[in-house]
Amino acid sequence: MLTQQDYTSTYKPTWCPGCGNFGIHPATKKALAELNLPPHRVAMTFGIGCSSNGANFFKLYAFHSIHGRSLPVAVGIKLSNHDLTVIADAGDGDAYGEGVSHFVHTARGNIDITYLVHDNRLYSLTKGQMSPTSMKGMKTMSTPFGSLNEPFNPLAAAIINGATFVAQGFSGDINHLSGLIKQAIMHKGFALINILQVCTTFNKVNTFQWYKERIYKLEDAGHDAANYGKALAAAIKNHDKIPIGVLYQTSRPSYHQQLDQLREKPLVKQSAEEIDVNKSFDSYR
Repeated sequence: MLTQQDYTSTYKPTWCPGCGNFGIHPATKKALAELNLPPHRVAMTFGIGCSSNGANFFKLYAFHSIHGRSLPVAVGIKLSNHDLTVIADAGDGDAYGEGVSHFVHTARGNIDITYLVHDNRLYSLTKGQMSPTSMKGMKTMSTPFGSLNEPFNPLAAAIINGATFVAQGFSGDINHLSGLIKQAIMHKGFALINILQVCTTFNKVNTFQWYKERIYKLEDAGHDAANYGKALAAAIKNHDKIPIGVLYQTSRPSYHQQLDQLREKPLVKQSAEEIDVNKSFDSYR
């Protein structure tokens, strides 16, 4: 059996003391170890942000992409070798700002990727500017008089746009979060986990205590994750009472399962001789 140490690199995390990433990082490694996934069978892609420094802290295949682009790289890896477990990792600005179009269309395609989004409701790497999930009225470095925008709702967006697994976790509950990550990895299709996390340096509103007073577990409330309407209702009511757990889960073929070219074996295991490029040009002759 593998342990968390098997996924731990020699580099030490450099996040601020109390950062929620210190909860998400071990929760992810705990899930991988309990699923007994060999590090060489796991690929993680990262964008730009505090959380994306995790590319240095995991011992597995890791790719540090540009801002908002962790998903396209993950898609390329999955379609090249769908035998790999592929996890994309991003912050809320990275995922729902620069990368929002990739988020929507990867969900539509139901590509078999687990998407872990560290949501601290700010662009914290660049000193605490407003992000897509910042609450309306929130004062930040870029909105000193308060944000005028309604916050982006990633849970509702994922459900509406075809994601087949949608969950929300909390960095302050490592065991619960780890269980969600395990479920997401085992799910065959696009899986989003929006992970609520504190930013002790810049976000003085959404603190650990603020979340503890509002969070409730969907499984304790008898939530039916197979019910589309109830899942969407839970996603929309994500303010005063904040749900964590699996909001929605359904089953439909993932993207690579619908490609004739990949039915027998992954692309990376096919020889060049098996691919007749002349067929691709027939329609142009």
